[in-house]
Amino acid sequence: MPDFLVAKLTEVADQFARYPLIGGSDDVRVAICWWHERRYGISLDPGRNVIISSGSRDGLVTAVLPAIKGRADEGKRAVLIPNPFYQCYAAGAVIAGGEPVYLPADAEAGFLPDIDNLAKDRELLRRTAAYYLCSPSNPQGAVASPDYLAKAITLARQYDFMLFADECYSEVYSGAPPPGALEIALNATGSLANVVAFNSLSKRSNLPGLRSGFCAGDPDFLEIFERFRNVSAPQVPLPVQHASAAIWDDERHVEASRALYQAKFGLADELLGNRFGYRRPAGGFFLWLEMGQMGGGEAATVTLWKRSGVKVLPGAYLTHASSDAKSPGEPFVRVALVEDLATTRRALERIAQFDS
Repeated sequence: MPDFLVAKLTEVADQFARYPLIGGSDDVRVAICWWHERRYGISLDPGRNVIISSGSRDGLVTAVLPAIKGRADEGKRAVLIPNPFYQCYAAGAVIAGGEPVYLPADAEAGFLPDIDNLAKDRELLRRTAAYYLCSPSNPQGAVASPDYLAKAITLARQYDFMLFADECYSEVYSGAPPPGALEIALNATGSLANVVAFNSLSKRSNLPGLRSGFCAGDPDFLEIFERFRNVSAPQVPLPVQHASAAIWDDERHVEASRALYQAKFGLADELLGNRFGYRRPAGGFFLWLEMGQMGGGEAATVTLWKRSGVKVLPGAYLTHASSDAKSPGEPFVRVALVEDLATTRRALERIAQFDS
C-alpha cells in the first residue's frame, strides 16, 4: 500500500467528527476524474459523473436496486451475471427482487459471456434490467476487448438496461492495460448513457481495509442512485476521502505492485507450466486451476490444506449450477497470489507436487 497513507489520514483527523457527504468531497471526485483522464484519456464531470462508495462491492450491490425499480413497470427484472461470478452480483439481484440469469463464461466462451449469443436472445434482453460485466474477470482473468465492450454498450442502450462494469482489477494486468467501459462508450458516441463503472483502491492500491471506491458513468442514473444512497448506504469518512484523493493521484505504488504481481506470475509459469490447465491470465491476480485429477475443486481444497497448508477456494463456490447439471466450477480451484514472493513460491511448489 502507499507509504503516505497514514500521514494523509492524520492531516485531517479532526474531520472524523463530521458527517461526510454521501456522494464524496470535491477533492476526491476531482482526483478520480483526473485518474480517468490519465488512464483512459477521457474527461468526466466530477459533479455529475462520479460518486464515491465504500469499496466497489457496496456500489455493485446497491446499484441494482434503482436499476430494477426504474424498469420494473416494464417487466424488466432479469439481472445478467457471468458464471463464474463474484457473489455480490447475485446477492444484489436477490435483494432487489430481481431474477438472476447466469451466462456461461467458460473456456469455450473465452471466459466471458458470449456477447454474440446474448444478442440473439431478444426475449431475455427485453426483460433485462442490468448486466454485470467483470473485466478483468474474477476468477479467470479474462479481459473484454474494445469490440466486446462496444457490443455490450449497444445492447444496453437498445434494450434499455444498465451495464454495470466491475473494473476493480483494471490495474493488475500482464500486457496492455485493459480497456474501460466508459472509455469505449465516450469514444464511440460521446455519451455515458446506460453505463456505470465500479472501481476501488482495494486491488489497485492494496487497501481493501480502507473501503474506498467509486461509481462513475451515466449522470441520470447516478443522480437517482446518489439520492437512494443518501438514506441507505455507508458513508466514507472525510479523512478517508482526503487520503483517497492523494492515492488516486499517485501511480508509483501501483506500478510497484503490478511489477510484484508479474514476478508472482513468473513463478507460476516456472513451477506450474501447463499443469492443471494453467495459463497466465491477462488481468487480475488469480489462478483458475483444473483439479479433476484430485477429485475436483472441493476435494482438492481439502487435500491441499490438510497435506500442504495451502489455502485455496473451490471453484464451485464461485459458480451457479443449474438444476440438471453440475456446477461449471466444480473441477476448479481459485488461487489468489496475494502473499509475498517467498510464500507464493512455497505454495506453488506444494501445489505442483500433486501433479509430479
